[in-house]
Parts: sequence; structure tokens; C-alpha cells
Amino acid sequence: MAPRTPRRSPLAVQILLLLAERPMHAYRMQRMIRDRRKDRIVNIAQRNSVYQTLDRLLRAELVEVADRERAAGRPERTVYRLTEPGRGTLDTWLREMLTAPAREFPEFPVALASLAHLAPEAAAGYLELRCEALRERIGEADADAGHAGAMGLPRLFTLEDEYQRALAETELRWVEGLVDDLRSGRLTWDAAWLEEVATRLEPEDSGPEAPGAD
Repeated sequence: MAPRTPRRSPLAVQILLLLAERPMHAYRMQRMIRDRRKDRIVNIAQRNSVYQTLDRLLRAELVEVADRERAAGRPERTVYRLTEPGRGTLDTWLREMLTAPAREFPEFPVALASLAHLAPEAAAGYLELRCEALRERIGEADADAGHAGAMGLPRLFTLEDEYQRALAETELRWVEGLVDDLRSGRLTWDAAWLEEVATRLEPEDSGPEAPGAD
């Protein structure tokens, strides 16, 4: 039976991309992800995340052991390399990621859908804090762009930073507009109004349920 292809993840893609460059051990992968600032787009906060992802790729035969290194005073390190099925899977994953927007479930829309749980003034205050965080993120992105320019790094290798800055800038403008609507009273609510809306939207009772209905 052919091994099952593991679920695609940003970290799995990044590992396959690194191994497409050359064989390397897990510690080097982790260092390169940080040195290239890819830890802003893949999550390696957990110490064992690279090792766990490598283990899944190894079981799926997308990577294989190429060698084992032992330097003086250091533990043995396993060197991995990309297999041909791994190269094909990487190409497939990249095509899918570029052509079809993923159906993701970030937290912010959930919080927006729950805004009525808060008082308008509290909601505005929280959103103003978000605006501050977004401005900081944009400032960091600008600093990174300046650093990349000083290094002579071609745009091809900073597209993800450019994209994330554009998202942050768009979100900032939208949230600032929402805060303005809340502060001006153009968007507001109170308990009586929420109760009225809930009553109006409550489905009508269509009588007793049919036998066996859930």
C-alpha cells in the first residue's frame, strides 16, 4: 500500500522547499527559517514542530534520510533529502496554494460577529488597540523592506512581506473606519434594541415536529 500523503501545512511546504535546495538536518532548517525571517509565515514556536513535521514527511516518503552527521561534542544529526515523490507533492501543493484561495477560519471575524456582546464604547476601545498593533506591524514591515533593500535582496524573495503589509494596511483602514462609526454613534446598539432584533429574527413556530425528527 502506498504511503498516505500528509496534510499540507505551511511548515511542511517550507521544509520541502529547503530540501529542494540541498540536503540538511532539522536544526539547520530551523535556523534557516529564522535567518530568512520565514518564521513570520510558518509557525516554529514549538521546539519540536520541525521534527514532528519531518517525521510525517518521512513516513509519507516525501523525504528520506541521506546521511548522519556527528561533530565533536555534539549529538548525531540526521540529514534529510527530498525524494522524487516529495518534489512532485511540493509542486502540487504550490499550484493548489497559488490558484485556489484557502477556506481559512481566522479569529478576528469571529470576534466581529460577536461584537454585540460588548458595549459599543468597549468595542471601540479594543479596536483602537488593534489599530495600534496594526500600525506597529506596518512599521516593522517597512523596516524589513528597508533592510532587504540595503542588502540588495530581489523583490522575488520578499513578496510574502509585501503581501502581508498590504493586508495589514487594508485592515487598518477598515478598522479605523469602524472605530469612527462607533465613536460617532453611526453604529451603536443597546440591550433593548438587541432584544428587539432577536425577537424579529426568531423563526416562527411551525407546529409540532414530525415523528422521528431530530
